[in-house]
Amino acid sequence: MATRSFPATLAAGALAGAFLSIAVSTAALADAAPVTQKGKASYYSDRFQGALTASGTPFDQQALTAAHLTLPMGTKVKVTRPDTGKSVKVVINDRGPYVRGRIIDLSKRAARKLEFIERGVTKVKVTVLD
Repeated sequence: MATRSFPATLAAGALAGAFLSIAVSTAALADAAPVTQKGKASYYSDRFQGALTASGTPFDQQALTAAHLTLPMGTKVKVTRPDTGKSVKVVINDRGPYVRGRIIDLSKRAARKLEFIERGVTKVKVTVLD
C-alpha cells in the first residue's frame, strides 16, 4: 500500500484549492457586469485606407473595426453615444488612439453609424461584448 508524506498531501490540497479558486473566479466573472469605458471617440483619416493594422490586416474604412490601446485583437465591443443613444458594434483590430483623452478610434463607417463625421470627435461608452 502506497502512503503519502505529509508535505505531499498538503501540496495536493493546496493545488486542489487553487483549482477551486480559479473555478470560483471564472464563475464570478461570468456573472459580472460588462466591462465598460467612457471617453471620447474619433475616426481614422482616409489616408490610412489600406495601411496594415496592428492585427496584420489592411485597414478598411468600410469595415466595422476600431483601434483601442489595451483590448485584445478580435474583441467585439459596442460603442454608444450617450447623447443620442445610437450605437454600433465593432471589432478591435488595431492599437490607438494616440491622442490624449480619446479611448477608441473608429472606422469611417462606424463613425457614420454614430453620426459624428461632421464633429470629428464625440463622447462614447465602450462596452466589451465577449
